[in-house]
Amino acid sequence: MRATLTLRLIKVVHTLVWALFAGSILAIPVLAAQRKLGVAAALIAFVFLEVLVLFANRMRCPLTDIAARHTPDRQDNFDIYLPIWLARYNKHVFGSLYAGGIVFTLIAWLMSSTSSG
Repeated sequence: MRATLTLRLIKVVHTLVWALFAGSILAIPVLAAQRKLGVAAALIAFVFLEVLVLFANRMRCPLTDIAARHTPDRQDNFDIYLPIWLARYNKHVFGSLYAGGIVFTLIAWLMSSTSSG
């Protein structure tokens, strides 16, 4: 019973953390398009911290390892409240969006610096 409650808590926290980073990734190109390049850059740096954590943990969220202690389930979404397809392809989808957001922000920055100078 306690393991079930602990796992639910871990899944809720993991989902909230995921939503924060996913929302940040989605906001990057929107902010760049609005010429809020400083905020876009801050979000790029914020998400990069997550990328460093993932690299340091063999491309796994540390919460996944914690959740694994509380269940034998190893489906792609055993540790987070996401549809299984999104949990499975999360890094591919949001990694591509993050890279695209960085490129878009760099282009917006270059365009704004050439038009103002």
